[in-house]
Amino acid sequence: MVTTPISAPRSDAELLAAHAAGDGRAFAELYLRHVDRLSRFAALRCANPEDAADALQEAMLAAHRGAALFRHQAAVTSWLYRIVSNACVDRHRSNATQPRSSGTDDWEHAAVDGREQIDTAILVNSALLRLPLGQRAAILAVDLHGHSISEAAHLLGVPEGTVKSRRARARAALSRMLGPSMESACAPAGH
Repeated sequence: MVTTPISAPRSDAELLAAHAAGDGRAFAELYLRHVDRLSRFAALRCANPEDAADALQEAMLAAHRGAALFRHQAAVTSWLYRIVSNACVDRHRSNATQPRSSGTDDWEHAAVDGREQIDTAILVNSALLRLPLGQRAAILAVDLHGHSISEAAHLLGVPEGTVKSRRARARAALSRMLGPSMESACAPAGH
C-alpha cells in the first residue's frame, strides 16, 4: 500500500506570499483561518453589527489587494488586525460625517450616493494608476492601508524622508489630476 505524505498546513506568511504570487486559493485559506476572530474584533470596534460586517469586508479587500506590500516584518495576524482596526475607524468617521435621514426617499438618495461613490472610486483609481510606482506605493501604504510613515518606509525598503516626499508629490499630482472638487480627499492626514 502506497501512502502519500500529509503536508503540514502552510503558515500565514506562506499563504500571504502564495497569494501575492498568484495562488488563487491561498487568500481564501488565510481568510477562513482568521475570519471568526477578526469578525469578533470588528464587532468590538464598531457601533453596530452592520458596520462591523462592512468594515471586515473592506479590510479583507484591502488585505487582498495589498498583500504584495506586506514585508513580513510583523506577524500576518497583526497586519490583518491593523487593517480591520483602520477599517473600523474609517467606518466610524464615515458615519460621523454623513447625516442620517428618515423617509421613503432614502433608497433614492442611497442609489445616487452609490453611483457617485462608484464614479469617484473609478476616477481616483485611474489617477492612482497614472502615478509613478514609488509615489503610488507610498500613498497606498500610508493613506489606504493606514501604515505610519515609519512602517511604510520599512515595508517599502526606503528612508522615511523618501516616503514623505513621494507621498507629498503623489498628493500634489492627484490634486492636479482630480481637480478642486477632490482636494478634500487629498488633504494631508496626520501620519
